[in-house]
Amino acid sequence: MYRYYDAQGTVIYVGKAKDLYKRVHQYFVPADRLNVKTRILVSKIADVQYSVVDSESDALLLENNLIKQFKPRYNILLKDSKTYPWICVTREPFPRVYLTRRLEKNGSSYFGPYSSALHARSLLEFFGRNWPLRSCRLKIDSQAILRGKYRPCLDYHIGRCRGCCVGKVSEQEYDGWIDEIVHLLKGGVSDIIAKYRKAMLQASDALDFETAQFCKQRMEALQKHYAKSIITSAGERDLDIFSLVFDGADAFGNFLRVRGGAIIQSLNLGFKCQIEEEQATVLSSFIAEIESKFGELAREIVVPFLPDVEMDGVTFTIPARGDKLALLELSAKNAKEFHFNTIKQREHTDPDAFREGVMEELRAALGMKELPRHIECFDNSNLQGTNPVASCVVFRGAEPSKKDYRKFKVKTVIGANDYASMKEIVNRRYSRMLEEAPDDLPQLVVIDGGAGQLNFAWQAICELGLQDRMTVIGLAKRLEEVIRVGDPYPLFLDRNSQALKLLQRARDEAHRFGITFHRSLRSKAAVHSTLRDIPGVGPRTEERLLMHFGSLARVLSATEEEVAALVGPKLARQIAESCKGCKSK
Repeated sequence: MYRYYDAQGTVIYVGKAKDLYKRVHQYFVPADRLNVKTRILVSKIADVQYSVVDSESDALLLENNLIKQFKPRYNILLKDSKTYPWICVTREPFPRVYLTRRLEKNGSSYFGPYSSALHARSLLEFFGRNWPLRSCRLKIDSQAILRGKYRPCLDYHIGRCRGCCVGKVSEQEYDGWIDEIVHLLKGGVSDIIAKYRKAMLQASDALDFETAQFCKQRMEALQKHYAKSIITSAGERDLDIFSLVFDGADAFGNFLRVRGGAIIQSLNLGFKCQIEEEQATVLSSFIAEIESKFGELAREIVVPFLPDVEMDGVTFTIPARGDKLALLELSAKNAKEFHFNTIKQREHTDPDAFREGVMEELRAALGMKELPRHIECFDNSNLQGTNPVASCVVFRGAEPSKKDYRKFKVKTVIGANDYASMKEIVNRRYSRMLEEAPDDLPQLVVIDGGAGQLNFAWQAICELGLQDRMTVIGLAKRLEEVIRVGDPYPLFLDRNSQALKLLQRARDEAHRFGITFHRSLRSKAAVHSTLRDIPGVGPRTEERLLMHFGSLARVLSATEEEVAALVGPKLARQIAESCKGCKSK
């Protein structure tokens, strides 16, 4: 166990290692082999101290405790600071069972923590419906009962309590209820159900049908309440399951605790890696944190990959099939959901940090050297070769910059040739940018289409000498695969990743902008009037005539004098002669 100190004597990092020299030496290597955060850490190290412990599990727990004590700046930061609820069973005559967020060293038993207070309250309500426990805080003992110190409360009169304060129930019977509840909280659902089934059969054989009915109702209540938790195919086993989802420097973990074949606890935790950490190290920190919260772990722990520590008496299992794999997949599903919800919450609470994270995710996915703060996306649009147009939309800081949008009419390409049209538009766009704003070139160019459109766009980029100044990709809509220049294999991003959603948003916006422009051109061509073919009739004259007469047919049937009153005799004569030609046709 080693600790790094800065010049002021403050602990800035706590770590563990089997080979201390080898581990510490990894930090003191040429700077180009370290990431930025690690280089900053190394630059602040002024002293190193270490401690020797007996085992790796001891080192893991000591590391976790030192991190909580010193809060080193560069260690993995636990991002979940919530106080989770526990179910407390007091240590007193006629114990109470209640929900609390404070752990006190008074001999009481605590079960949890529960990631959902709603789940914990539902358990207490279930216990209250099926076991007549007291809810008061009275100090009840045999002397108080003998003296008649207390009077029964409303709970007694409505049947929710058996009146232990006035001696209506023995302490032995009450303790039997508490033992059952404690056994349930520890995961012994199957044992309690089996106990009531056996008692039901015995009472039935003895013709004690009232007792048999009571046992049957209690057994059905337990089965109904724990139906969603009991894993019938998992058997009577105790397991702890860990899963992690990584997103850049963030990690999102889920923990499931299985006791007696039932999931009795689930907890989500988030981690922030201050320096570059191995995934195995993050998993070890996660395990240590859970052990500090929940106490002793199961003898078998199911994980997606091995942590970087070994724990005495604990077996780490990476399942390939069967029930354990199903449990691991369930945990991973919870971790992904936690990741998704955290990202969505961050989008609303801190939009700047959210957009920065999206750009970093996209940069890492595409292997870019710099963040894609300026993205441009191109799309072609035509209808059977008519009115071919193209659009270019611009995203700055992962947000649309509509003032920078551009639309193009294809000029040099005849017919429906998407490839040549794309090359022309890309060439025109960046030729002009090199003249007007050479320092404002995008870091990322997205082409709506497959390898064909991408290759022609890349030809235009190379002819302008910009191949080293921007990254160019294609986004094919059929499978949402990312096509890269020179790579025969497409890149498939996670369907739920924010990086892919940003690319899709840019592609969809380019398509929308291009379609809108194309429709406007088609509409203008469709409403072309015969009046505009007459020499001397422009848009304003056409509008004046149509507004006055109401339609083209009425203009054609009007007298020359009526038209002359609006546009003058000379133009009226030309319109009348043209109209005669139209009527003769």
